[in-house]
Amino acid sequence: MLRTVNTFRLPEAVLERKKTVGSDLSRYFSRMGARVKVLEGEPILRRRNLNRSREETPRIVLDIRRDNRGEYFEIRTGPGARQEIVVLNVQPREKHLLLLSRQFGEQGQFLAKQKFLCGHDERHWFVAAIPENEPVSTVAGAKFALKPEEVRAREALLGISRKASFQRRNSAFLRQGEWFFVPAALKTDPLRVLKNEPLSRGNGSKPHWAEECYRSGGETVYVSAQYPKGLTAAEYQRLPANERNSGFKIMKRDAAVYVRGKMSHPDHETVTLKGWHRVLMNTENRSIAMRSLAFLD
Repeated sequence: MLRTVNTFRLPEAVLERKKTVGSDLSRYFSRMGARVKVLEGEPILRRRNLNRSREETPRIVLDIRRDNRGEYFEIRTGPGARQEIVVLNVQPREKHLLLLSRQFGEQGQFLAKQKFLCGHDERHWFVAAIPENEPVSTVAGAKFALKPEEVRAREALLGISRKASFQRRNSAFLRQGEWFFVPAALKTDPLRVLKNEPLSRGNGSKPHWAEECYRSGGETVYVSAQYPKGLTAAEYQRLPANERNSGFKIMKRDAAVYVRGKMSHPDHETVTLKGWHRVLMNTENRSIAMRSLAFLD
């Protein structure tokens, strides 16, 4: 069973008279110019967390799909899952809304809650999961929660205004999608500067490409289509010999990464970084809903 309400708490009698979930959610999504489709009781594939031996099955999955009318949001809930979806805040002019999913067991016991920022960024719709330790209830709060701590600290130090802090570029950073680029004073060894390097958060996402890249530290991992988050050297060596020869490439996970020059991505406008910038990913990889993501470059 899935129920949706708006920001204000409605009497139970009113909730019981509400229409189907899909039509109710459509009203909120349409306010920001988007479409949404809800699939209840749909089988959801298990997602393996490569840092753990167990597998986890999400109770709810949000995705961006495309049909002959263009892009739309898809919300899927697993069989037997009880969900309450609450639209906490809608900002039509910004084309953003904040969604809360409360999840319950078969006996009605509370299991978990997750928050998602749904919106439009440059050319496409997106969904970003909000870390569970961030007590947000507005679109603005969700945007702030997705900023890395280093970015928040730099904005505070420079006295960035609230309006400027929500722009894609200010004196503290430049943002392209989920990546933040922060100006940095850096001396590099020219022989270690890489050309046309990909930045990827893993999980099969399309990479951003850096004209010049320099990295230090981090953990060496072996990455393939089957293991997009990467395997450590020990994990890689435990694989059968025939599997180790199936398209792995060596990458660095959680390295300190700096980029310079043009940053390109098919879904975003190309930006040019003058001087070296530290690369930081937004905080959605800290949420339970996005636990399978990792910092890969």
